[in-house]
Amino acid sequence: MRLTMYTDFSLRVLMYLGTKERGELSTIQDISNAYHISKNHLMKVSHELGQAGYIETVRGRGGGIRLAKAPELINIGEVVRRMEDDFHLVECFDPSGNNCPISPVCNLKGVLGRALAAYLQVLSEYTLQDLLLNKHDLQAIFQRESLDTTRQSGNDNDYSDGSSSSSLSSSRL
Repeated sequence: MRLTMYTDFSLRVLMYLGTKERGELSTIQDISNAYHISKNHLMKVSHELGQAGYIETVRGRGGGIRLAKAPELINIGEVVRRMEDDFHLVECFDPSGNNCPISPVCNLKGVLGRALAAYLQVLSEYTLQDLLLNKHDLQAIFQRESLDTTRQSGNDNDYSDGSSSSSLSSSRL
């Protein structure tokens, strides 16, 4: 099982915001600096996280984003289910694109279906708060990465991640 980069970035945004004091605003640039991720990717992810009610956006001068809910109310399994495009592990999981001739008698689909259900069940046992048990360690890394970014000369902090948007495991990026 593999999460798309879109979902990975979504979880990272939530973790970053979860390390902040309740109500404290962060900018996309702050998060981009901390993770060395393109601001454009983070803007798309943040937009959907806002639509889903996980984060709030404050516009204007001094604006930014922050968690809309307490970390203990943000279920990781729910976030993953919301942010993933689909869970078509194999061709036969997609009824509209299934051309596999053995589908009617194949036992693999059932095995993989159970594995997927177990995977999602484990994720559903955790909240964002559980991922923040080492909050101070995360804050120290974010601060160090941001400082390293500002020390780099000639960097516009756009962070090309070395791949084109078409190769990012999700068409949303």
